[in-house]
Amino acid sequence: MTHAVAMIALDGVVGFDLGVPPQVFGTARDPQGRPYYSVTTCGIGGLPIRPERGGFHVLPDHDLSPVATADTVLVPGIHAGPSVATGTTAPEVAAALQAAHARGARIISICTGASVLAAAGLLDGRKAASHWAWGDRLRRLYPRVEWDFDVLFVDDGDVLTSAGVAAGVDLCLHVIRQDHGSAVANRAARSCVMPAWRDGGQAQFIERPIPDAQGSGTEPTRAWALHRLADPVGLEELAGHARMSVRTFTRRFREETGTSPRQWLLQQRVTHARLLLESTDLSMDVVAQRAGLGSATALRQHFQQSVGVAPSAYRRTFRRP
Repeated sequence: MTHAVAMIALDGVVGFDLGVPPQVFGTARDPQGRPYYSVTTCGIGGLPIRPERGGFHVLPDHDLSPVATADTVLVPGIHAGPSVATGTTAPEVAAALQAAHARGARIISICTGASVLAAAGLLDGRKAASHWAWGDRLRRLYPRVEWDFDVLFVDDGDVLTSAGVAAGVDLCLHVIRQDHGSAVANRAARSCVMPAWRDGGQAQFIERPIPDAQGSGTEPTRAWALHRLADPVGLEELAGHARMSVRTFTRRFREETGTSPRQWLLQQRVTHARLLLESTDLSMDVVAQRAGLGSATALRQHFQQSVGVAPSAYRRTFRRP
């Protein structure tokens, strides 16, 4: 039997997130070409919906009634609306999600669609993912959720959440792989011209801004250190540049960045290695040396821990041979 997916579209929906589930699930078929899934788009009252950008409207085929019988209920990302502004959602949406979850339906969100699940109370005490750029806001609005903004997606059994944009494709392929095996998921990925598999624990490619050298506190020292990543800069040298004792510098540094000087320096070296892998054909040893990581072995170890993939795999993702 065809697995019914009911997709709830709300005002402010992300157009890409709205288009991913019908495309990916629609390509999952049995050897006779019969679809494994049917995707239905629902909305409050079946009324037109304005996406977050693009200058068009979406007219759902249904109101929220298909949610009552769907095997899977999916909420795409939204970049406007009460769930990302005030920590609430429309009562009829919350009631439909709660009833679906109570009867055993699988619940999925893409990107900030997790905010709708959180507003309905379905993520309290659970691990959940969303786009890293919304981390501060979602943590503030939904403190009872165990947010993880580093990974591509979180599979928490009957509730699955993903990071933004392309991570929604990864999550849909993961669901297909769970339901019907790797062969079906791989065929769906090839049909979508997508990588067949990225592990949910792979790190999101997070933008990390460079500090302003004109700032106060430890900012000038951080900017100074960024120009010396290849050198063996130690804690004492950092504190000396800031004209502070090691103890004071460490305390001020953690207050300003949320991490220790050594951990921050390692993060910056891995970030610089990412840039070199994206933009050059340097060998792994040279990348490691220029990033201050010493050797290709150390580069692989720290890169795997921080980014979630091997340096060679990361380079293949961003550069042609």
